[in-house]
Amino acid sequence: MAEVRILVVQPSESTPVGKLGDWLGESGAELDVVDPAGEGVPERPDEYSGVVVLDGEMGATADTQHPWLGTLRKLLSTSTSSGTPVLAVGLGAQLLAMATGGRLRTRADGPEAGTLLVAKRDAAAEDVLIGPLPLTPDVFQFHREEISTLPPTAQLLAASPRGENQAFRVGTRAYGLQFHIETTPEIVRGMVSADQEIAATIRPGQLDEEHLEQFHADLEESWKPVAERFFEMAATPPEERTTTRSLPLA
Repeated sequence: MAEVRILVVQPSESTPVGKLGDWLGESGAELDVVDPAGEGVPERPDEYSGVVVLDGEMGATADTQHPWLGTLRKLLSTSTSSGTPVLAVGLGAQLLAMATGGRLRTRADGPEAGTLLVAKRDAAAEDVLIGPLPLTPDVFQFHREEISTLPPTAQLLAASPRGENQAFRVGTRAYGLQFHIETTPEIVRGMVSADQEIAATIRPGQLDEEHLEQFHADLEESWKPVAERFFEMAATPPEERTTTRSLPLA
């Protein structure tokens, strides 16, 4: 198998690649983790087999304070149009939506936060990444903004009672996840420390150590295979890639 280099854009120290990085590395990926503020990001994914964009505490439209956001949206746009596999989480998913024609808004009923569930939509059944997931997989939510309108060509893959646009695909291989799958108990504690306002909306008991340990064991059972399938997609020659489960990845 040829070398599989995946660009990982990490906008914040409080939201590292975590378990997602472990799962991709165990699959055989070489991860190039960059800080967009310090190192910058390319406008095109030409040197990479895939792109992962992580969460951050900054708003997706805060270009004045964070000028690199525009370049990151450009990277997501060119990656989507070129068919490069993309996995965008949290802020990354919001930037992917913006870069391809979607819209954001501040949540009217306050932040969505805590150890929660999302539900697959019927359209996800044949999707190569999301299709094999359980019907209602565990996720960690931690956001005050949401995607109000998906891009015109996007396919909605998962929703929740408090947020419709939870997981989606744009084009053939660009995936956005509004929620978190990369966390560990330690990462959750760091996120909570970084934003007490959002953390205050989490239901009592959900930050207890025992609960977080069990939750993350369940999360790994569901989402590690998704990371493995993303690696397989990135490792597959572009002409052989597919988004449906009706054909093999390699």
